[in-house]
Amino acid sequence: MINKVPASAGAEWLLGAFALLRKAPLALGVLGVLWGLLSMLAVQAMAVEVTLGVLLQLALALLGPFLFAGMLWAVREVEQDRPALPAHLFHAVRKEHAIDLLLTLLPQIVVALVMGFLLIAMIGPAELQKLAEVVARLQQVAQAGGQPDPELVRSLPVGRLFLWMLLLFAAVIAMSLFTFVAVPEIVFGGRGGLQAMANSFRACLHNVPALIVFLVLLLISLLVISIGVQLIAMVVHLAVGAAAGMFVSNVLLMGVVMPMMAGAVFHAWRQMLGSGATVAPTADQGHFEA
Repeated sequence: MINKVPASAGAEWLLGAFALLRKAPLALGVLGVLWGLLSMLAVQAMAVEVTLGVLLQLALALLGPFLFAGMLWAVREVEQDRPALPAHLFHAVRKEHAIDLLLTLLPQIVVALVMGFLLIAMIGPAELQKLAEVVARLQQVAQAGGQPDPELVRSLPVGRLFLWMLLLFAAVIAMSLFTFVAVPEIVFGGRGGLQAMANSFRACLHNVPALIVFLVLLLISLLVISIGVQLIAMVVHLAVGAAAGMFVSNVLLMGVVMPMMAGAVFHAWRQMLGSGATVAPTADQGHFEA
């Protein structure tokens, strides 16, 4: 059963997420920090050993749906006045939804393959090689403190690159519709992976105004959070060093953003596909129990 919600519901999702974060800031923040530490471990491994780094990045990508499912589980625990524990982050790894959660990676894989093919078809291997060389030269000039040569940029196929970026933007939006509330639909709704993604896509299409409101407010919130985190990181940078400042910046950002996103998705799922909607259902899908 897909519910139709008002546009203002997009603001409710974000406000609900912040309310849950205020309810258990330390417990939920620790889960986000753990996720951030795993991400930083994969990045640091890339600098030490490329092969090891690639393997860890792949493992982290495969763990992504499980970690987000664990974050959602912790968010629901807090919403129901129970404590969120670090073990909740890996809750879904031990459960029966493994295949279904892995299936939520399919839209990302499809987008990556299609857009990679389009990039080669629209730009061409020779132009891509030239693009890589130009980017490398621009980075060298920037690191040396010099001024980039405008002719380097003019020599690139800017029009085709811009068109490809527009197509990439559209593909990412379409992918997001399939995955927005798919994970809670699997974990809490008991749906299979493909059905959960189909339900997520239909729910998003039914509630485009709410999604637009949510995305606008989310971008504003992320900007404010990023500024606050950067100010703290700047103080750490001045007191301890650049490496410590970057570490604190990444950890704090993950500690706030990931619980916030999980809380917003949880509220969105509950309103659009669960039992928390304030507007009557408009679709004729089968009965759904939260």
